[in-house]
Amino acid sequence: MNELVTIAFIGDVMLGRGVSEQIKVQASAGSALLTPESFWGNVLPILQGADAVIANLECAITEHDQEYRRVPKVFHFRADPAAVDVLCAANIRCVNLANNHILDFEEQGLLDTLHYLDTAGIHHVGAGRDINDAIAPVVMEIAGLKVGLIAITDNQPDFAARVDHPGTNYQKICSDSMTLAWIESAVLQLQQAGAQLIILSAHWGPNMVTSPSPQFYRFARKAIDSGVDIFYGHSAHIFQAVEHFHNGLILYDTGDFLDDYIVDPRLRNDWSFVFLVEVDSGGLHWLRLIPVCIDYARVELAKEEAFTAICQRMQLLCAAFNTEIQQTSEGLKVKLRNSSV
Repeated sequence: MNELVTIAFIGDVMLGRGVSEQIKVQASAGSALLTPESFWGNVLPILQGADAVIANLECAITEHDQEYRRVPKVFHFRADPAAVDVLCAANIRCVNLANNHILDFEEQGLLDTLHYLDTAGIHHVGAGRDINDAIAPVVMEIAGLKVGLIAITDNQPDFAARVDHPGTNYQKICSDSMTLAWIESAVLQLQQAGAQLIILSAHWGPNMVTSPSPQFYRFARKAIDSGVDIFYGHSAHIFQAVEHFHNGLILYDTGDFLDDYIVDPRLRNDWSFVFLVEVDSGGLHWLRLIPVCIDYARVELAKEEAFTAICQRMQLLCAAFNTEIQQTSEGLKVKLRNSSV
């Protein structure tokens, strides 16, 4: 297989609260103006044009209304079951569930989410019915390419799955920890299963920080050296740098993508990208970054001043990692080290 496969990575997709209210209106009224496709604005052709889209699902999909109260928690996110139609409309083939919101509506909320995703044919990774389910890799075929995915989170330790209890694959982020040993083992398992591309999804670190700490970038680099091809980070709510390290690609944080959040006027959590990775069976070729702006329950392509500002911020962030990033008419691109195209 020599044709390039395009995989789109997007940040946090939070379909609860105000977004869920819009989804319920759409589902009940069948409005021609508000459809599952309309939430994605004019970004939709880019998402549908990719061979697959991978996202972090920042909510439970459930009608269960009991909020998680075992520890203090400010925000609880849940989406109406019709949210799966919104995910399908955007060509989302796999979602990360290893995060700090998947149990916002108790274990039942997680179990319901698994049911709705399975029914819709959407792969999921990073949380499950017990610890074995939560740590299980996913292998999926994308345009003839066999892709393996694993997922971890260092958020919300009380959400961790156990032998007899649903939850997430909670792992500590430390470069000399058991976490890297687990990653090495999971990578080997995926390689033995025939995976040609291995993705590690990590919902990690604090909110609203512009750059990863030295501990975090050392960990991401060691994950690449352990056999991960793409390190796919999220959680900060704002995008961070990208780095091509050895033969791998690190997306330190992909930011937000669809939500109803209040916008920080300085950090601009309403700015992000579609991260398009072009790959074949021989390795990574290009990373293309398409700037987007998030509005209330909708995302659109960035234009004019916002387009320029988003690109300039990413270029500045990448300079600290010596990432050679080029300006293009659609945004930015990075030529990956083993690209011959």
